[in-house]
Amino acid sequence: MTPAAIPSPGSSSLDIGSLELRAYGLMIALCVLAAWWLFHRRLTQRGHSPELASSTTVWAVIAGLIGSRIYHVVTDWKAYQGNWGEAWQIWEGGLGIPGGVAAAAAVMWVYARQKGIPLSDIADSAAPALPLGQAIGRWGNWFNQELYGRPTDLPWALEIDPEHRRLQYLDDDTFHPTFLYECVWNLALVGVLLWVGKRFKLKPGRLFGLYVLGYSLGRLWIEFIRVDFASELAGVRVNIWVMLALIIGSVAFLLWGRGDGDDAESDEPVPEEPEAGEAVPEEPENIPLET
Repeated sequence: MTPAAIPSPGSSSLDIGSLELRAYGLMIALCVLAAWWLFHRRLTQRGHSPELASSTTVWAVIAGLIGSRIYHVVTDWKAYQGNWGEAWQIWEGGLGIPGGVAAAAAVMWVYARQKGIPLSDIADSAAPALPLGQAIGRWGNWFNQELYGRPTDLPWALEIDPEHRRLQYLDDDTFHPTFLYECVWNLALVGVLLWVGKRFKLKPGRLFGLYVLGYSLGRLWIEFIRVDFASELAGVRVNIWVMLALIIGSVAFLLWGRGDGDDAESDEPVPEEPEAGEAVPEEPENIPLET
C-alpha cells in the first residue's frame, strides 16, 4: 500500500443526526447549484431576466438527469441484464455526461425557440458552468469507490476497498484517482473558458464548442486509464468512440465559418462582462455582440 495514498470514504452516505444522506446524491445537488449559479450570472449579464435564467436551469437539469441516466444504461446495458429494476437507481451512481449534455441541449433548443431568444446565449452562458458542476459531481464517484483507474503506486494513488475492486485487481490496493483527474481538468477548463470569453470575440456558440472540445480531450485520456466495466465496440470502450466523435465534431464546428467577415474570431481584447445587475450598454450598429 502506498503510504501517501488518498483514502476512500468508509461509507457512501453522510449521517447528520438521524438523517442519512446519500453522498452521491448530495454531490449531484451541489453540482447543480454551482452550475446554476454561474449560468444564472452569465445569462443575466447578457440582458436576460433572472426568471428566464432560473426556468431555463430547471428544464436543463431535468433533461440532463434523464438523458445522462439513459446514456449510462444504454452504453452499459449488460450490467443490468436480468435486473432492470436497478436501471433507475441513480443514487447508486451511473450518470453519463455526454447523454446529459445532449438531452439538455435538445430541450434548450426547443425552449429557446418558444421564448424567442438566441440558443447561443444559453449555450455560451452554460459553457463554463457545465464543467464547474461536473468537477463537483465527480466527487460522488469517490464516495461510491467507483470509476477508478489502473493500479498505481503514485503518491496520489487512491485506496479502494476489496469489495469495490474488480476480480482481476483483488491483490492491488491503490489505483489512479480518475475522479480527481477529471475534477482538476474541469476546473482548469472553467478558467480557460472564462478567460477566452473575456479576451476574444467569438462567433455565437463557439464558446460552447470550446467546452465540448476541452471536455472531450480530457475525458478521452481518462477513459484510457479507467478499468471499470464498460461496453465495448470493436474492442474499444464506447466512451472512447464517443469522445473521438465529439472531438472531431467540435473541431469542425469551431473551424466552420472562420474568416467570414465581421463575425470571425478576433484576437483583440474585449471589455469585461458587466457584473450582474448592471445595465448592459447598447452596441453600435454593425458591430458584432460579444459572446
